[in-house]
Amino acid sequence: MRLLICLSLVLLAFGGCKRKVAPIDENKQILRLNIHTEPPTLDARKATDTSSIGVIHMCFEGLMKRGKGGEIQPAIAQEVKISDDKKVYTFILRPAKWWDGKPVTARDFELTWKTVLDPKFPSGFANDLYVLKNGCDAKNGLVPLDAVGVKALDAKTLQVELEHPIPYFMDLVASHSFLAVPQHITSVDPKWAEGSGPHFVGNGPYKLSKWKHHNFIRLEKNDLYWDQETVTLAEIDMSIIEDSTTELNMFEAGELDWAGYPLSQLPTDALQALSSTGRLQSYPLSGTYYYIFNTKVAPFNNLNFRKAFSLAINRTAIIQNITQSDQSPATSLIPPTIWKVDHYFKDNDVEEARRLFALAMKEMGYTPETMPKITLIYNTCENHHKIAQAIQEQWFQAFGIRVKLANKEWKVFLDELTHKQFQVARMGGVAGFNDPITFFDQYKYANSSNYSGWSNAQFTTLLEKAERTSNPSEREKLMREAEKIFIAEMPIAPIYYYTGTYIKKNYVKGIELTEFSHGDFKFAFLETQ
Repeated sequence: MRLLICLSLVLLAFGGCKRKVAPIDENKQILRLNIHTEPPTLDARKATDTSSIGVIHMCFEGLMKRGKGGEIQPAIAQEVKISDDKKVYTFILRPAKWWDGKPVTARDFELTWKTVLDPKFPSGFANDLYVLKNGCDAKNGLVPLDAVGVKALDAKTLQVELEHPIPYFMDLVASHSFLAVPQHITSVDPKWAEGSGPHFVGNGPYKLSKWKHHNFIRLEKNDLYWDQETVTLAEIDMSIIEDSTTELNMFEAGELDWAGYPLSQLPTDALQALSSTGRLQSYPLSGTYYYIFNTKVAPFNNLNFRKAFSLAINRTAIIQNITQSDQSPATSLIPPTIWKVDHYFKDNDVEEARRLFALAMKEMGYTPETMPKITLIYNTCENHHKIAQAIQEQWFQAFGIRVKLANKEWKVFLDELTHKQFQVARMGGVAGFNDPITFFDQYKYANSSNYSGWSNAQFTTLLEKAERTSNPSEREKLMREAEKIFIAEMPIAPIYYYTGTYIKKNYVKGIELTEFSHGDFKFAFLETQ
């Protein structure tokens, strides 16, 4: 086996990163943020939304993490060995503790990953762990969990066996899907992650001290964190306010130190003014904003209806008049941060949309009087509401039909998506790691996060071939063929590629932003005079 990452690299990565800040009262090192929506869960095994995952990344740390400059760096693992055939990874854990003083062990990782792959356990990102030997078969109940390729050899040694070599595996290990949760807690309290009580225990740089639901979350520096000397902030206070204008007003009044991404959004009406004064900052995200069609219900069980409604959207107008944050129209699924975009259709192709709409009406035997009423659902957010209103009008101008809009509270919204209780829904996908496969995985399997209900055998076969192909160019070719099929069948209507926009006080330093829609607050600090 060959050594990939060792302790000496850890010292290079983390040992010299302690910020020199002026001596001040520690209580002043309090960063004030807003998180746009109440996290549905802080259980890393269940979380699928950016609100939950954003807080989870502050409270938990995995074997690896995405460090400065986006590089994958050691975290709870201090050494990693990889077999010559690149199928077996052995992680050596450093001395680390949970907040309650219990040691973080290899067994915590083994049991967490196997729980996610338990057929009875609800986990939206279980497919990320299908790279483990027998991972997919275990989730489908075809083999016992003991057959999954992860095993604690001892308290500090975790051996992981893959189905086949995975070029992006270390990226995956740095994602929230591969975190561990404290087994000594979860085994006795299934509701451990629903509040800030003594049973909510993590191992990250910050610990949850208070969670007043739908109001605020308070994190404090974790003095038991293995690299706690690097952490400067004493506290992170997060308001939970859905209205972006209120958030901006709080920032201007000095009640917040940061507004906007990665935890919330700025009001669209203010973006132009903020940009003209040079205060607005933006960065590209590996994500796509889109509308999902429920392919199992009328009228979007008809392909031509889906195509018509997608082609009729004027994406450029939405970007210019609503989002105003340097986005670009999405005419594919995979964003340009991942690879060079293939454009599969023309934006705002109303003529073709009308032709397809007429064809769909004929195929389904509908008349204007008998066509099903259509409802578009979206979660509470000013941007989502304005975009929905614009697209509602675009569809009316194209087809002469009025689509109903329905705003949903976030938890209700996710529940309706999961149970396929919708026709069209707002959604966005942000990569969990730096590989195109992250956008495709949910459509390969009939899991709860495949909200559209769409599947295609050829699409799945291409992705499975790509997964087992070691040649990078051949692998990309197979995935591009899969994307072509996906867009041709239009289970979603891509709208634009994400960017992140934010404003901050000049004294806020050290927050590392990534294209994966979360920030690393480990090195954050408030600069003083």
